[in-house]
Amino acid sequence: MSMRQFQAVVREAVDTLPAAIREHLENVVIDVEEAPTDDFLREAGFTEEEIDAGETLYGYFMPLEGVAAAEMLENPNRILIFKFPLEEDFPDPHDLRTEIRKTVVHEVAHHFGWSDRDLERFDDNPDPFRD
Repeated sequence: MSMRQFQAVVREAVDTLPAAIREHLENVVIDVEEAPTDDFLREAGFTEEEIDAGETLYGYFMPLEGVAAAEMLENPNRILIFKFPLEEDFPDPHDLRTEIRKTVVHEVAHHFGWSDRDLERFDDNPDPFRD
């Protein structure tokens, strides 16, 4: 999938969020990057052993810390969605779209204060969006 197509899927995932959630994302920028660097993974708390074993991230929530409210529009919270790890782990197009959406929802949940532990049941469900 091209970067443009991948970004469109991420945008679609954001657009499917309920309006009550989307209205609270005004100070959140959602970006797509190819993959996290090793330095990024280290800063995110990964050990050298984890990095060497190929552990990585699908997404990452970067909260804005220590900034006055007036500066929030200039320096918003940021969510990164990483294209390559998702594509590598989910080669089936349907599974990939599901995992992109799960990753977006997971990172948006962090924006609302949910922890990884809070999200375990959601993350463990292979298709939480099934009707």
